[in-house]
Amino acid sequence: MGDTESMDAERAQPVRHVGVPRSVIRALGRPGVAEPTDGGRPLLVVDAANVVGSVPDGWWRDRAGATERLRDGLVRIAENGVPGWTAEPPLDVVLVVEGAARGVRGVAGVEVVAAAGVGDDAVVELVRAAGRPCAVITADRELRARVTELGAEVLGPRSVRPD
Repeated sequence: MGDTESMDAERAQPVRHVGVPRSVIRALGRPGVAEPTDGGRPLLVVDAANVVGSVPDGWWRDRAGATERLRDGLVRIAENGVPGWTAEPPLDVVLVVEGAARGVRGVAGVEVVAAAGVGDDAVVELVRAAGRPCAVITADRELRARVTELGAEVLGPRSVRPD
């Protein structure tokens, strides 16, 4: 499995398809591997499927559209921070998508990582590779346990969804 990147001409933001841990490290912009991110910024990793699914607003009829609405709301979070997390903004925000939402593109302030397999595994690899303060947004108990073991803080979906 390897990396592929596609560009959204309108937004010119890459969608990263993550297949192996090395790919996740590239997605995070490790020095010498890809475009560097600001390593001093705290990292917020959002489990898109879990957060979108936390509100019964008809998301199942348009998973990609619901994920895009979440992504757009995360731009404000990247700038202003997350209520309940003490990390100082601005934040690097990574939205992990899977399934029908894999075509969602990143926007300024929110990078999108498309999991090649299970989204939870991509979230764990992002946390493992982070090397900086990190929080994960999810209500998934198993994922919460996995990322907590790696030192990440965990916040629930309501912290990024005003619904």
